[in-house]
Amino acid sequence: MDLREKRKWDHLKYSLELSSGPLSTGFSDLYLVHQALGTADLDSVDTGLVLFGKKIRFPLIINAMTGGARGLEVFNKRLAIAARECGIPLAVGSQTAAIKNPDTRKSFEIVRKMNPQGLVFANLSALIPYQQAREAVEMIEADALQLHLNLPQELAMPEGDRDFSKLEENIYELKEKIQVPLIIKEVGFGLSRETVLKLRKMGINYVDVGGAGGTNFVAIERVRSQGLGNEDLLTWGIPTAVSLIETLSTAGEMIVFASGGINKPSDILKSLVLGAKAVGMAAPLLEVIYENEEKVLIDYLEDLFKQVKELMLLIGTSELKQLKKCPIIITGFVREWLEARGINIQSYAYTRE
Repeated sequence: MDLREKRKWDHLKYSLELSSGPLSTGFSDLYLVHQALGTADLDSVDTGLVLFGKKIRFPLIINAMTGGARGLEVFNKRLAIAARECGIPLAVGSQTAAIKNPDTRKSFEIVRKMNPQGLVFANLSALIPYQQAREAVEMIEADALQLHLNLPQELAMPEGDRDFSKLEENIYELKEKIQVPLIIKEVGFGLSRETVLKLRKMGINYVDVGGAGGTNFVAIERVRSQGLGNEDLLTWGIPTAVSLIETLSTAGEMIVFASGGINKPSDILKSLVLGAKAVGMAAPLLEVIYENEEKVLIDYLEDLFKQVKELMLLIGTSELKQLKKCPIIITGFVREWLEARGINIQSYAYTRE
């Protein structure tokens, strides 16, 4: 097993063993407003939408962080079957290892094999050259490509990247050459409004905020390096709720996805009410399938969908397109941050047209 394969297994192992945080996602500072007069039948609640030209049942993306080592195909197989049966998108973990070592390709190819008609996202570092990006897309016949940003993690890895001087230039080149949509995705440190504005000017149409408060890849890298490195990186980043609102404040017509420590039905709904197109989850789903067959994950997801639909009724709507009109109260640290950044949050507190 080479270094990249070992790192893939380490990431899976420690993501399940270590606690989230230490930063909070910020969702506990957000409150949905109860509407006492029911307006619909639970069975009539519609959570379907079209994304990248394909119909999905629910605005949830399985944001996987696995693949790229021999033996990991069992987990991607379970995730792919669950995504197929539940009618939701699936993103694979970073494919760089499979590009470097073809022996591990099957850990990713299993996803398309198990889910031939589904919505599948490839995943690579935003520093990757065009030829490798094209190879990753072709490897799984991807419908879109996630380009992940993870500067703190790279700095925390002894073997990580140190030169980010060509990052923006590379993203622009990939945007011009790659034939599928690009999703610029943070992986636990959040997007700021300044970053989003730059991406918007570059013509990027899709971003995933990947905020702080969930899986902490710096913590994982510190365990791998036996506690060495910059300790301040452990608490670095923008909480997911803050990053989502910052992003939406300057996104314009961009499509925004929310991820980063989102593991409760109420957090999913809050993200959608704020304006996220869909929500990504990773670690909670990996926990389910690590020692269980895909049937357990399918049951877990179906129950999650049901709980979100119940909460939709309680805020007075039965349609996704109506969610952004529902009021949400922003308090505490999240409110203080956003006000300090000059972001108007008062409109969120009222029914919006």
